[in-house]
Amino acid sequence: MQRDELAAWLRLTITPGVGNSAARRLLAAFGLPQNIFAQSESAWRDCVTAAQARALAAVPEGLEPLLEQTWQWLQAGSLVGPSESPCAPDKPNVSKTPGAQRPAHRIVTLGDAAYPPALLATEDPPPLLYLLGAPRFVHSGNAPFAPQRCVAMVGSRNPTAQGAQHALQFARALRAAGLCIVSGLALGVDAAAHEGALIDAPDNAATPATIAVVGTGLDRVYPAAHRDLAHRIARHGLLISEYPLGTPPLPANFPKRNRIIAGLSQGTLVVEAALASGSLITARLAAEQGREVFAIPGSIHAPQSRGCHALIRQGAKLVESAQDVLEELQLPPSTPANAQADTDTTGQPPAMPDYQCVLDALGFDPQGLDALVARTGLDAATLQVRLLELELDGQVARLPGGLFQRQGRA
Repeated sequence: MQRDELAAWLRLTITPGVGNSAARRLLAAFGLPQNIFAQSESAWRDCVTAAQARALAAVPEGLEPLLEQTWQWLQAGSLVGPSESPCAPDKPNVSKTPGAQRPAHRIVTLGDAAYPPALLATEDPPPLLYLLGAPRFVHSGNAPFAPQRCVAMVGSRNPTAQGAQHALQFARALRAAGLCIVSGLALGVDAAAHEGALIDAPDNAATPATIAVVGTGLDRVYPAAHRDLAHRIARHGLLISEYPLGTPPLPANFPKRNRIIAGLSQGTLVVEAALASGSLITARLAAEQGREVFAIPGSIHAPQSRGCHALIRQGAKLVESAQDVLEELQLPPSTPANAQADTDTTGQPPAMPDYQCVLDALGFDPQGLDALVARTGLDAATLQVRLLELELDGQVARLPGGLFQRQGRA
């Protein structure tokens, strides 16, 4: 992209009052943004309102500094060298990986052949997408965005211990089957999904391990605690934003970006969600776009499960394992997963009969020690040893109040 072309695209997308819909109408009528701004104000009024035409006639405040910042960002992302922080590299406490390649930067426009084809089929595709990530994905055309190989995973920012474990395990298993995990870099389920996808991620994978769609400019990380996670995503996948550099974490941006998470994916898996949750927005958008919606059921006593249960009542597919998702999407698991006949999708060995007795007694609701003694017939000392071993193996979580809960597997 040349500098004058970039200037025209930025002017179109930051002009106050001119949203995505109006921008697309102008692009359809006049072609590239340079052609749009070569027209008269009266010509614009055939496509947009009078107020929008007047706004287009004025150069937006801040265009020149934004142009310079964005141009320098693009040039920095074209260099080859040691890895730097994917966002705000001038900030302290930057995570660096020796020998890793510097993340690439790119802007993909609505008319670019590399624009994600799945987003073009949605109601509101953004005119610009900012990309940051591994050079082999950033510069490989639209292959990383093949919707049949992407699954979105979303959920609560405050999940239960079991919900976070579900997110990590499902993401790990789905990635092992060759899928790319799409999420939003938020706290809770999003972070666990990205982490699960990144487990054992090789440096030379042909497809992204995970894609993070963020609600800020790509020159910053939100939340700041995810700086290291963002760095690892940039090494093994992609970060995507529709927002110009410098955009702060405005509350309205995060529900809006959910349409991109859903639009990039063949299906959306909701791990845990309250009834009033942004995850349900993503699920609704996925359904409206004709994509599959999956939900993991939980305890009837957990507020974080009520959103999933509501989705299931509305027709979402109830899933208990990653294999359920693969079968619904008609995607076979990868060869390594098929070859592990004596392990489940998490790589953990199957429980021995004595341990299975404890797991069966636990069910999936929190249980106290006395209830488990009565259900298993084991003495308290033996039961506590078994519970500790299962806890260390990741199959049981110890909760406040002396309760134990079984951890579901992907």
